[in-house]
Amino acid sequence: MLLLPGTGLSVVAGFWLLLDVVFLSALFLHLLGDCSSRRSGLCSVFQDLIRYGKTKLGRRSAWLRCFDLPKRWFWHFYLLSVIWNGALLGLLVRSLLLGVRLPQWIQLLLNFFHKESEQKISDGELSTLLALSLLWIHSLRRLLECLYVSIYSGGVIHLAQYCLGIGYYLLLGITVLDHTQLDFKKAVTVTELLLQMHWYHIVGGLLYIWASLHQNRCHVILANLRRDKSGKIVTMNHVMPSGDWFESVSCPHYFAEFLIYISIAFLFGLTHWTWWLLVLFVLFNQSLAAILCHEFYHQKFDSYPAHRKALIPFVF
Repeated sequence: MLLLPGTGLSVVAGFWLLLDVVFLSALFLHLLGDCSSRRSGLCSVFQDLIRYGKTKLGRRSAWLRCFDLPKRWFWHFYLLSVIWNGALLGLLVRSLLLGVRLPQWIQLLLNFFHKESEQKISDGELSTLLALSLLWIHSLRRLLECLYVSIYSGGVIHLAQYCLGIGYYLLLGITVLDHTQLDFKKAVTVTELLLQMHWYHIVGGLLYIWASLHQNRCHVILANLRRDKSGKIVTMNHVMPSGDWFESVSCPHYFAEFLIYISIAFLFGLTHWTWWLLVLFVLFNQSLAAILCHEFYHQKFDSYPAHRKALIPFVF
């Protein structure tokens, strides 16, 4: 296995662990410091890197604005995921059900990131197939929401955030494929796949559906804040959201995203340790974004409900 020197971690696990540390540190720096009120160059860069969209600070240096990209470009991430992770899914199905060996370039890629990983199991084909399928469906839904549901104003993201998003969706499928042996000696029948079904596949599937439905509802609610009853866009201003999970938290769509990744963890029987490193990254990343959004709502709306938490109901 290709390991990071002196760590015992595969490359993909080390990548997620590094992001966990970076975003957890950024979260604590924001919560414990007062960098948002300082005008030093270092604080300005830090704030510019962690904020996007409506949470970007109003007055920013001209050189910082050079790194701005439109927030509406989020759809690039999901298009990339639909294409790339869809290709991985197609190759996996072809290999599983038809017994066709994976292309050499895929084998080399997987060997680079996590060759002979100790967490690979011999009967994890169903878990891997379900996880990659649900991730592809999730990416397709989010792509359609970005293109046909969400209404973006002039919000921006940082170039570094854009690059991180590209790398993130490229590594999603690679991380999933770390769960099972992919050197199939023969084709696997549908019956053999069904015999691998366990309770945690059902729990994971139900949680995925529940979280996905609520996330879609929340995105529709946010979009409708800028439309009138006829569906015409009437404002680009930020309006206080309400309804569905917005009654409990400021960013229920982020909470639903976290639950979706937890549901994938269930598909693996909660034993895919590299996936848990990815789940931690999602938690820290979404927590930071939710707290910034929560602070924005409290600053903008005097009557903002005090009982609402930022991300997780009744917790924070």
